[in-house]
Amino acid sequence: MCLDDFTHTRRDFIKLSALLTAGGAMPLLSSLQARAASDPDAPVRIGYLPITDATPLLVAHNNGLFEAEGIKAERPVLLRSWAQVIEAFISGQVNVIHLLSPMTVWARYGSKVPAKVVAWNHVGGSGLTVAPGITEVKQLGGQSVAIPFWYSIHNVVVQQLFRDHGLTPVSKPTTAQLAANEVNLVVLPPSDMPPALASKRIAGYIVAEPFNALAEDLKVGRVQRFTGDIWRNHACCVVFMHEHDLNNRPEWSQKVVNAIVKAQLWTRDHRAEAAALLSKAGPNRYTPHTPQVLSQVLAPSADDRAAYIASGAIQHAQWDEKRIDFQPYPFPSYTEELVRRLQNTLIEGENGFLAGLDPQQTARDLVDDRFVRKSIEAVGGLKAFGLPDSFERSEEFVI
Repeated sequence: MCLDDFTHTRRDFIKLSALLTAGGAMPLLSSLQARAASDPDAPVRIGYLPITDATPLLVAHNNGLFEAEGIKAERPVLLRSWAQVIEAFISGQVNVIHLLSPMTVWARYGSKVPAKVVAWNHVGGSGLTVAPGITEVKQLGGQSVAIPFWYSIHNVVVQQLFRDHGLTPVSKPTTAQLAANEVNLVVLPPSDMPPALASKRIAGYIVAEPFNALAEDLKVGRVQRFTGDIWRNHACCVVFMHEHDLNNRPEWSQKVVNAIVKAQLWTRDHRAEAAALLSKAGPNRYTPHTPQVLSQVLAPSADDRAAYIASGAIQHAQWDEKRIDFQPYPFPSYTEELVRRLQNTLIEGENGFLAGLDPQQTARDLVDDRFVRKSIEAVGGLKAFGLPDSFERSEEFVI
């Protein structure tokens, strides 16, 4: 990876930021409206990145769970970056996506996209990976660390982690001189992160799995900390759907959510099998990853967990967090806390809309949980996912 790659990625983000302002999004939204009018009975069209965040959507497709609910589903569309995912969604090319939870805030309130969160896709499933010689967070001072997107749980968590270790997150050109206590954040697609770390263009990255496991497998990096060990059971990716589907096709929307919830339950009980079907060795070749790397994430051994506790990647062993886990209910307390933290996080581009958001009102407006509640009740309640049978919880964010 060369300097031009960083510059290109930065330009892509700036371009997308301009495009997704309230006015700039109009051409894409017009396309969305035209597609909805011309194809009111569109099948499930999933857009995804080849990361474990997409697991429930891909399992639902592979296992025929959409068809079992009585609706049609096309083969999911693999996209390369979060920018491509949101652009395909806003233009109507796809109608069901897994999206970084902070990106849904940006899309709805920064870009006026008529869409809502209908469920969580997974919890945890991300980590901070660093070069092999780095053993402490403070050693990242004066260096660059990659994030997958400014509006990501990764950006929120890593900035707090840096601040708690006396470091200052900044966004500067890659040629800029950094102070010893500054960490320069650069946006990279997940697939570009391991090569950038291997070539020493960056000192670390924070991203979804399996790119942390991939760095371990390639021996180009080590996991410094899992995000789920900082924000307990945090959502990373959520299921995002168009309001015109939720309002005009409620039965179809309910069946979509039913299939995703059932896919999460299946995955919890078939972790090794899920790793195999998602891999490049699987029947649909959904991702370019090996079964070995995906198993390291979805079905890690007790020895793996013990090693992470010993290294400090896991510091709250009593939380008993999985490397990645699945439960669909979008707890309001999480969305409220997310909004508060976004308002105090460095985010490049147009972000003035964040200051005007009320956390409680945003949680009520951004999320439509009527479908997922019914889906959860149909499979036996939240206890089916190993949780207390309550739609309320308290957030735990501890460095």
